[in-house]
Order: sequence, then structure tokens, then C-alpha cells
Amino acid sequence: MTATVRTVPTPDGRSLRVHDAGPTDGAPVFGLHGTPGSGLLFPPLADDAKRRGLRLLGYDRPGYGRSTPLPDRSVAQAATDVGTIADALGIDRFAVWGFSGGGPHALACAARWSGRAVGVAVVGGCAPYPADGLDWLAGMGPENVDEFDLTVAAGPPLERSLQKARGDLLGADTAGFVRAMGSLLAPPDRAACDGPIGSYFAGSMAEALAPGVDGWYADDVAFVRPWGFPLDRIQVPTSVWHGTDDGFVPVAHARWVAAHVPGATLRLFEGHGHLSLFGAPMGEVHAWIADRFRRP
Repeated sequence: MTATVRTVPTPDGRSLRVHDAGPTDGAPVFGLHGTPGSGLLFPPLADDAKRRGLRLLGYDRPGYGRSTPLPDRSVAQAATDVGTIADALGIDRFAVWGFSGGGPHALACAARWSGRAVGVAVVGGCAPYPADGLDWLAGMGPENVDEFDLTVAAGPPLERSLQKARGDLLGADTAGFVRAMGSLLAPPDRAACDGPIGSYFAGSMAEALAPGVDGWYADDVAFVRPWGFPLDRIQVPTSVWHGTDDGFVPVAHARWVAAHVPGATLRLFEGHGHLSLFGAPMGEVHAWIADRFRRP
């Protein structure tokens, strides 16, 4: 499915690039991309959403792709931007899923939009840092451990590291993308990357990083600072979905988040990694979201 691409202005003078797929009368679902990533929609997911009567929307977070950078943004900022997009498109009620780095930003929407969001799904997302009772880095691939060691300190060392990684990802084909991900990819992720999932992520990251690393830097720093909202006050129906063999974000993060969001449900996919969730498991996420719209 071909998405409509538009630019939405924000009240503070920025602009957000939005990708809109599916019937305009479909139930609106915001799909929040990972880190790094862009609002480009994965065509099989857009098609799956359409079959379920959903209208899938994605957008570039500030600093990625063609969205204006916003230095020092918090995770909570995503809820403001989603609300701005929804208002611009005349959308009242909506659902949200966030994949990987989009997971915390989806939770921000749950915290902010209890009167508008019908359901929020966190797919492969991380817990806040630090999280009481959680060894945050345990089980992560060395690449992520190194990145977040630099993130906690922030500043030029982190930016230099991200610039180097950007050079590896810009223009990379699927094989180059797999090499750049290194040990983060579990066997099911490597298998998934042999198909369209690999080419999608390679393209999405290249699109995201074309203007630089502002978005990636802002995401990383936001994750290890206060997110700007309390998880224990979320009232929107929330579901947490995670692969048991995830090397990007260990499954312990999913268990922690599900235990700290009131009423949240936890669904674990045995033998799945991180990127492999973009296959059949996302269809189940869409089914769960479609059911939220059918409920009073």
C-alpha cells in the first residue's frame, strides 16, 4: 500500500513528516518507530492494518528524516506531537503501538491521552532508566551496552559514536545492515532479515539518518533521563509484547514494564528476537488494537 506523506506544523514552529496509510475512515493507529528509525511504514504491516479496518500512521520523531530537530526533548514530548498530528488530521480517538525505541514514546501517549487513546501496545520496548529491581543492561548485546554507557555521560563521545554508526548505515543494503547490527541480532532476527523486514529496516534507518544524528542522540538521552510521566498512573488499556530471545532489549524489560503499568497484559513470543516481531506477531498486535476500538 502506498502511504500519503504530509507535513504537519507544530504550535512551536517545528514541522513533523507524517506517513498515512489505509482508509481515511479506518480506526486510526499511530505506529511509533524504533531508534534510530523513521516514520516510513512497512508495507506488509500497512496492508495488515487495512485488512483489519485500521488506518496506520507513522511520523518521524524530531531530528529524524524530515522532522525538525528538538534538542533536549523528553520521552513525554512524543505525546504532544501525536496529539498535534491527530488534531491536524481531524482524529479524535486513536490507538498507539511503539516498536523498540518507540515503546517508551507509546507509553507517553498512554499517560497523556487517557481520554483519547483506546489502547497502547509496547512492542520490544525498554523500561525507564534506572528501574528499581531491574539490571538495565543485563542481557543486551555489547553494541547496545557500549552505546548506553556513552549515553549516560552524553556529550561529544556519544555523538562521535553515533556518527560512526551512521556512516555504516547510510546507503547500506540488507547485508550491510545486518553487519552493522552485529551481535544484537538473534538467530530469528537474522532469518527475518533475509526477507523484506531486513530491507525495510535498512531503508528506514538510512532515511532517518540522512540529515544527521540529532534524532538518534535525542532519543538515547531521553531514555536515560526522567521520561516526564509516571507509569503507575496510566489508565489506558496497555499491552506489552516481547520476544524471549531479544538481544536489543532483554525480555526482563518487558516483564518490568508490564508489572508497573496498572492492568497491563504481557505477551511473550517464544523463540522470537527483536526485529522478527515485525512479522506475524505484529498482526496479533493489530488484532488486539482492532478489538480495543470495538469495545465501548
